[in-house]
Amino acid sequence: MTTICAVRKSNRVAISCDTCASCGASVDRAGYVVNHSKILSIGEYHIALTGPTSAKLAVSTYFEENGAVSLKSVETIFKVWLELHHYLKETCFLREPNDKDNSYESSDFDALIASPHGIFGVTSHRAVQEYTKFYAFGRGDEYAMGAMFASYDAEDMSADAIARLGVAAAAEFTGTTVLPAVVKIIEV
Repeated sequence: MTTICAVRKSNRVAISCDTCASCGASVDRAGYVVNHSKILSIGEYHIALTGPTSAKLAVSTYFEENGAVSLKSVETIFKVWLELHHYLKETCFLREPNDKDNSYESSDFDALIASPHGIFGVTSHRAVQEYTKFYAFGRGDEYAMGAMFASYDAEDMSADAIARLGVAAAAEFTGTTVLPAVVKIIEV
């Protein structure tokens, strides 16, 4: 399980994640796993992912194979995510969900994108939003959102401090988000 956060404040964008991976009852903490970060660095962008551990490898491979992409607006991100979903189905064998209640197939993970152009979120059904201040996805997202809301207007809190606090709040109140947090920063 995981919690990911993105924050835009002043001239800085920050993205953060916890470092726990789980498979069934097994919990792999950062001290035992070399590739524990859930944040991918793709050109000028940082992308944090929720969902299965294999999602990070699949998404990373997609961007390696497809070269430079533009993730600077809701529209360009949506187009990239449509191509990514097709790649996940055709190359990585993403299974068709049995959920007939949704209009669209799920990619089985959510993502936050930090870029010099802002912070964006992509849901598992490829709905794309641009956020003005902060957002969180994952098992502890409600705790992260509350902590970021409560601290955002404090003058002494930077974007990276708020993003780190969001993950810390989720770790404090859920058993599925584990510290340390990884934070990446972009000056805008």
